[in-house]
Amino acid sequence: MTDDSIKNNQDVTDDPTGSNSTNQPDQAPPTPPPPEPIYQFVCHPARKNLTITALTTVFILVCIVIVWFIAEGSLFLTGLAVLILFGALGSFYFPTWYYIYDDHLIIKSMIQTLRKDWSQFRSYYADKNGVLLSPFGRPTRLENFRGTYIKCFEHLDKVMEIVKEKIDFEKDDE
Repeated sequence: MTDDSIKNNQDVTDDPTGSNSTNQPDQAPPTPPPPEPIYQFVCHPARKNLTITALTTVFILVCIVIVWFIAEGSLFLTGLAVLILFGALGSFYFPTWYYIYDDHLIIKSMIQTLRKDWSQFRSYYADKNGVLLSPFGRPTRLENFRGTYIKCFEHLDKVMEIVKEKIDFEKDDE
């Protein structure tokens, strides 16, 4: 053994060829790459209508100034107001990424990632801005709270095609 191999804590075999190969444990086989989504897209509502974005931003700034005056210049309360307002409107100002797979759906926003299996949904309701995936088989007031809304302005046709394929739902005409 050479001094360098002892310093590096390497086991060196005396190879008759003189190559001095090191004895390293076999590495685990690489994990397979994750499956490719069937469909993926990004939804950024603030970019859809710049007039509404500008008006919303002006409204937030006015609210912040009002809080500043009401709180008599308190930086803490003004900062708290900024966090609350932008937190409440985060899904409007920041993009959301949607990844649709064969057996599940992944929704990534700036602060969270949701993974929902298609088997969790029993019905769906489309509107002009997207589709609500509901865990209930019939309309109920709880579906807005327990359901998952997919915002897909320009992707609605493709998303609805996939949703109809994944969720077996017969609408009742009552």
